Amino acid sequence: MVILVTGGAGFIGSHTCTELLEGGYEIVVLDNFVNSRPGTLGHIEEIARREFPFYAVDLLHEQALRRIFKERRIDAVIHFAGLKAVGESVRHPLWYFHNNITGTLNLCSIMAEFGCKRMVFSSSATVYGIDSNEPISEEATPRTPINPYGKTKLMIERILGDICVSDPEWSVVSLRYFNPAGAHTSGLIGEDPKGIPNNLLPYIAKVANGELEKLSVFGDDYDTPDGTGIRDYIHVVDLAKAHICALRYAFAHTGQDVINLGTGMGYSVFEIIAAFERASGKKIPYQVAPRRPGDLAVCYANPSKAKSVLGWSAERDLDAMCFDIWHYTQRRG
Repeated sequence: MVILVTGGAGFIGSHTCTELLEGGYEIVVLDNFVNSRPGTLGHIEEIARREFPFYAVDLLHEQALRRIFKERRIDAVIHFAGLKAVGESVRHPLWYFHNNITGTLNLCSIMAEFGCKRMVFSSSATVYGIDSNEPISEEATPRTPINPYGKTKLMIERILGDICVSDPEWSVVSLRYFNPAGAHTSGLIGEDPKGIPNNLLPYIAKVANGELEKLSVFGDDYDTPDGTGIRDYIHVVDLAKAHICALRYAFAHTGQDVINLGTGMGYSVFEIIAAFERASGKKIPYQVAPRRPGDLAVCYANPSKAKSVLGWSAERDLDAMCFDIWHYTQRRG
C-alpha cells in the first residue's frame, strides 16, 4: 500500500512518516519546505532504516502534483501540507486562504482524477472557536474560528464533507488536534520552527537553551488553579500513531468522520514551565504579560471517540514531552 504524505517533512508529518515506514507502509513524501527543513528527510530514513521517494512540490502547482500520481500508484493520502501560524494568518489572510484551500482543492481534484479517494486530513481544534464547553467533544458545533488559519481548516473540512456526499466512494477522516508537542525519542526529529516559535513548548526550549531571553506568560489572572491558561498537550508520537489508526479506518469505511486527538486533560502554563525545568535542569525565566485577545482560560479534549472508533488513546505524559523536546534541542545544538 502506497501512501502520499503531503507536508511530510514537517513536525507532525515527519513523525507520521516514521510510523508509516516502521509499520510496513510504502510512502511518497511531498513538501515545499516553507514550514520544514530538507535535512529532516534523511533523519526519517535514519530512524526507519528505509528510503522513500520525495518530491519538492507545492500543492498550488497542479502539473507537478499530477506528475506524482502519474509516476506513483497512490492508494491514499495523509494531508498535512498547509500554512499554520495563527498570527501570520491574521497578517496575511489572502495568502492563507489561497495556499491552504486552493492547494487542497488541487489535491482532491487530482486524487479523483486518478481514482484515489481515501484521505486522512490534518485538521485542528481551532474549528471549535472560542465558545465551546469543556471538555470539547466532536458533537460541539464548530463556531466561526477567530483567525484565518482556523477558518481554512473548517472550510476544508466542509469541502471534504461535500466531496464525500457527492461521491460515496470517498472516505475522509479529519483529525482535530489539540496541542502537539514532544519529539522522537531518538532526538533526530522534532519541532524546529523557523524564526521565533509560535507554540509554547518550542519557545520554552529555546529559552532553556539560551537562544531566547525569557518567556512571556500571557495572563496569570484566569479562573484556573494557578491563574494561567490550561491546554491539552499531546505527544507528537502518540499523534503520529493515531494517523495510522485513522488510515486503517479510512480503508474500512466511507464518508467523512471527524475525530478529536487529545489526552482529555489540561496543563497550565506554570505546570509546563515546572515540567520543563525538571526535564532540562534549567531555570526558565519568564515575565507575566497581558492576556491575548481570544485566548481561553481552559481548553481540552474529550478523546473518547478516538478510543471507541480508532482504538487509540494517548500514552505519553507531559514529563515525557518535555524530556523528548529537551533531548532533541540538545542534539540539534
